Order: sequence, then structure tokens, then C-alpha cells
Amino acid sequence: MSGKYYEDLTPGQIFKHTTGRTVTEVDNVLFNSLTMNMQALHLNEDFASKSQFGQRIFNGIFTMALVVGISATEVTDGTIVANLGYENVRHPAPVFHGDTIYAQTEVLDKRETKSRPDTGIVRLKLTGRKQDGTVVVELVRAVMFLKRVDK
Repeated sequence: MSGKYYEDLTPGQIFKHTTGRTVTEVDNVLFNSLTMNMQALHLNEDFASKSQFGQRIFNGIFTMALVVGISATEVTDGTIVANLGYENVRHPAPVFHGDTIYAQTEVLDKRETKSRPDTGIVRLKLTGRKQDGTVVVELVRAVMFLKRVDK
């Protein structure tokens, strides 16, 4: 398991995830079809070509989920109990077919839990960037982490 335990995380700590993911038209169409989002900006090239973007753009929820997923292996794999919530989600720039998305996680703060002595709650700021460094998503994620168990 490669995730971090509660004790491994320190406010101010930054993880620059090296794994990137190039997004494709198939990703866009499949995600929108699975979630029943028929927004023309995502699926209709003719419509989108006449928009301010000049082409189809990715669904922001896909972009958010991708950045959370990229961070999972290094931060939460096997050590997460639950996602408690997302806040301050921003999409400052669009994602297009062929963009490669990279992620960074910053530990904002952490606290003990009162009801579960084997866990702690950590707030993480995730930032997703395109290959050129343009920020495409920012969010704060509250996560309940396992604590280390001495054996």
C-alpha cells in the first residue's frame, strides 16, 4: 500500500504527482454519456466550435475526478477511510481533447477525530494543471485517514 497514514501528513507538505494523463475524445464522450450530461459544449463539435472555446471542452467533474484519481496512489491508496467532502472547487481554464493533466496535493491542516481514535481528518488542496502549467481545477478535499497501528 502506497498511501500515507495520518501521522505521515504534515501541514504545508506538497506532493507533486509525476503521473500525468492525456485525455481523449473517448474519455469525454464516455463520461458524459455515463453521467447523462448531454451538454452541447461537451458533445456537439458544431455547437462548441461557435462558442468562446472554439471546440468541445471537458466536463469539469471529469477533470476534478481525474485529479483526485491521480493523487490516490501516492496519498490515499489503502489508508483512506472516507472522503468527507469537497469544497471551493474552481475550474479556471478549460480542458480540451489531447491535453495532459498533472496534479499536486498540498496538506492544509489535520485534526484528530473524537469518535474514532484510529483515524484523523486531513484537508488537502488539489491542483490540476495542463501540460503548459495552466491551472484547470483547484479544490479542497476533506479525507478521513487511518492512523498507524503498532503491532
